[in-house]
Amino acid sequence: MKKYIPLILKLIAAVIMLQTLFFKFTGAQESIDLFTKIAGENEALMRVGTGIIELIASVLLFVPKRTWLGALLAAGTMSGAVFSHLTILGIEHDNDGGALFISAVVTLIISVILLIQNKKDIPFINKN
Repeated sequence: MKKYIPLILKLIAAVIMLQTLFFKFTGAQESIDLFTKIAGENEALMRVGTGIIELIASVLLFVPKRTWLGALLAAGTMSGAVFSHLTILGIEHDNDGGALFISAVVTLIISVILLIQNKKDIPFINKN
């Protein structure tokens, strides 16, 4: 069972990030409203850019020797999401009961765990 934990963590993080891509890429009103609060007139650039980063991170989580990079991208993106919720959006956004915030926190925690588990693969830390 222990050997499946990294896979389960990757799946949880990827599913959380990937499930929001439809809304980001199709310009769903909820997504536009959220990113307008954060980025103002740069909403579309930030919404689509964030989606692209989350897509790349989700794929990299499953690439051997690049899991660390996916985890780093996910952790950075989710840090921004958590910060935005704490400073601009609020824990609960658009009557979601805090679901987006909780999803961001869970993904951030998982990303940090995966980053630590895969630190041996980070080239600028382990110069062999």
